[in-house]
Amino acid sequence: MKINLNRLKLIFNYKLKKKIIRASRILFWFLFGAILSLILITSFGFFAYEKLNENKVFPGIYVNNINFGGKTKQEVENFFIYKNSIFGNTSFTFIYGSEIATMSSKQINFGYDSKLSGEQAYSIGRSRSLLSNFNLLIQAYFSGIYLSPSYAYDQSKLSELINPIALKIDKKPTDALFQFENNRVTTFRPSSQGQVIDMDALNKKIISQALKVTTSNNANTIVVIDIPIKILDPNITTEKVNNLGIKELLGEGHSQFYHSIPGRIYNVNLATSRINGVLIAPGETFSFDKALGDVSAFTGYKQAYVIQDGKTVLGDGGGVCQVSTTFFRAILDAGLPVIERNAHAYRVGYYEENSAPGIDATVFVPSVDLKFKNDTNHYILVQSQIDLDNLSLAFYFYGTKDGRQVTMTEPVVTNQAPPPPDLYQDDPTLPKGEIKQTDFAAWGADVYFTRTVTQNNKVIISDKFVSNYRPWQAIYLRGTKE
Repeated sequence: MKINLNRLKLIFNYKLKKKIIRASRILFWFLFGAILSLILITSFGFFAYEKLNENKVFPGIYVNNINFGGKTKQEVENFFIYKNSIFGNTSFTFIYGSEIATMSSKQINFGYDSKLSGEQAYSIGRSRSLLSNFNLLIQAYFSGIYLSPSYAYDQSKLSELINPIALKIDKKPTDALFQFENNRVTTFRPSSQGQVIDMDALNKKIISQALKVTTSNNANTIVVIDIPIKILDPNITTEKVNNLGIKELLGEGHSQFYHSIPGRIYNVNLATSRINGVLIAPGETFSFDKALGDVSAFTGYKQAYVIQDGKTVLGDGGGVCQVSTTFFRAILDAGLPVIERNAHAYRVGYYEENSAPGIDATVFVPSVDLKFKNDTNHYILVQSQIDLDNLSLAFYFYGTKDGRQVTMTEPVVTNQAPPPPDLYQDDPTLPKGEIKQTDFAAWGADVYFTRTVTQNNKVIISDKFVSNYRPWQAIYLRGTKE
């Protein structure tokens, strides 16, 4: 009898396949039942565990390395409230320059954020995701979950206590103004940045000190914090309102003229107004006399004392040299090349009220001038500021800085000579017995100072200014008129 091996093999494979399928089904349902049972048992255990810890922090939850498992949210809060009371006398000292504000932790309610700490500890394992809750509780039970402490303070209280300093810090930014008419700038105001206390940065600085405060064994710990500043930029910068390169301060000059007679004060103000707003082109040599124009009664000047032919006499425009002297000081400070400068015949008290001797410049239109050259690549704008209440004058040169640095020596005074004796002259136009002083005594001296201007570590200007002041006698007119 002939056996068909292929047929036997097919039969065997068929029966084996059926057995495997039957075994797989049995295994599947067994595993399914086991998993379902495990899920049911685990769920029951999880819900029982939640019920057991109802209204309590789950075991294994740490805040600041302290296990709060089994504690209520309120108990966690109370613990940190108590801790805050321990270091409530810690003081914070806030510094800005010479300004100081000191306050205690208690005043600004600084310390642990007890409410947030309680909320965070209690919320672990109580989210909307059951799977996430399960994983967190397993982690907490077997290895613990460690939360960092939270800190807080009353920002409104802090703002109130440092407000005196804030008033000195806070400054609004200034938008630039620039109006140009008839070759002269009629309105100019450079932009300037403002500043305020950077509260975000200050908050970070305060919180960064929390560990020092809360771990200190000294209840009277002192924490010093420098107040951070935030710079505020203007909406309209100086560069945006002109294309002449006028954007920053190059140099400035100052003088005072206390005890000036009314006519002199008037002339100083008038001459200043005629220089204010002048634009000096790149490469241009500026003439003070030309910019000033005619100085006489016809152009609005009053009589005041001037030096003329070796005497101090009343003349039109007395006081103009106050303006040229102040202007000369701005030229020096800006590091610009001086083309012409003339010293006064004698030392004038006005020019030494806020300055050493020798830093003055006289003009006498049109023969005695003050000149400088704009050797920058941009226009220079001249701005003045006169205070008729305090009798002070200032000139400011604006343009584009090119890196030049100015160094000036202190004036050296030599060959000092006392003034000649007072001179009294009879004057038949004055009532008999009346005395009127027309000249004031001044010591003679030779004075010099030097100036060095560098750019990119190279000397571009080195000059010496010499003044030879004559001794000057006081002259009095003595009335003889009957």
